Amino acid sequence: MVVPGESFCRTQLPRVSRTFALNIPLLPAPLDLAVTVAYLLCRIADTLEDEALGALQAGLLDELAGLVALGPDWEARARSFSRRAGLALGGGAPVAEAELVSGTPMVLETLASLPPWVHPHVARCVRTMTGGMNHIQQAYGGGGGVRGLPDLHALSLYCYYVAGVVGEMLTGLFLASSPWVAPRKARLVPRAVAFGRALQLTNILKDVREDLDRGRCWLPWDRMAAHGLEPATLVLPGHRAQAVDLMDELVVVARRELDVALEYSLALPTEEPGLRLFCLYPLFFAVLTLNVLEGNPAVFDPAPVKIGRDAVRSLMLLTQERVASDAALRELYADCSRAPRALEAMT
Repeated sequence: MVVPGESFCRTQLPRVSRTFALNIPLLPAPLDLAVTVAYLLCRIADTLEDEALGALQAGLLDELAGLVALGPDWEARARSFSRRAGLALGGGAPVAEAELVSGTPMVLETLASLPPWVHPHVARCVRTMTGGMNHIQQAYGGGGGVRGLPDLHALSLYCYYVAGVVGEMLTGLFLASSPWVAPRKARLVPRAVAFGRALQLTNILKDVREDLDRGRCWLPWDRMAAHGLEPATLVLPGHRAQAVDLMDELVVVARRELDVALEYSLALPTEEPGLRLFCLYPLFFAVLTLNVLEGNPAVFDPAPVKIGRDAVRSLMLLTQERVASDAALRELYADCSRAPRALEAMT
């Protein structure tokens, strides 16, 4: 039986994420719905981190973590939460994200309808994520938005809180849902965090200008200082060469994480092609994104830098054709990583 909230979740997903709207439907049921719900709950937390008024943000994040545990009277508490959270969002919050926050009760209703093996993994993820968001804001926010993190360790910790923990959650869900995955546990678990961190770090680098325009910066202070930079000078034309050098240094860090993420994806069994493609799509998109960012001064301009839709379609097709072959996927990864225009040469 389809609960009313399920339709909301499936409809809302493509409105808040183009990438995950492409790869979540590849998962077998009911894993596809479990990951949809988990992603939307994480997106609610992300919206509160980005858009909620500072004085209310920490309490709302804590409350969301409690709600996901589905304790006593969660329905009434969810309705109260969604009203107050909606009022706490600033006027600049994207419409789709604001609607998602308002629909929190329907997301939780769908979570409650899923098999019991789903709940602990999702609850732990959201609890760790919201707690981590609060920790980062309290440690480095200074009463406002985060304007840089101290060093690469702090950046890695932030990426764990908002994405590495998602890699852990996905691994738990994969292991619980598929008998083919269980024998791969020893290969998957040590690499799960890097899978999430790699995608998050790529997004941070891609969105650096947008974040700066919104009063945020997630780049490490020590690496900015090594290039004679700080958040206020990153986008100044006179500092463009130093900013590009900084970006290229951080791209190297992201590529190392992506190398581990590839091994995570290949550790998934070929008997589960949907799980493999679910991980490989965003992994390869991240590789192409880093190609576009590397050595590109336009990263610091107002117009966003992104990979084109034709490249996305071509890469999806190439990945589908190779999904059962580790050797072919390694070759594709190497080719995509080698040069910005490698994909065009393969199609």
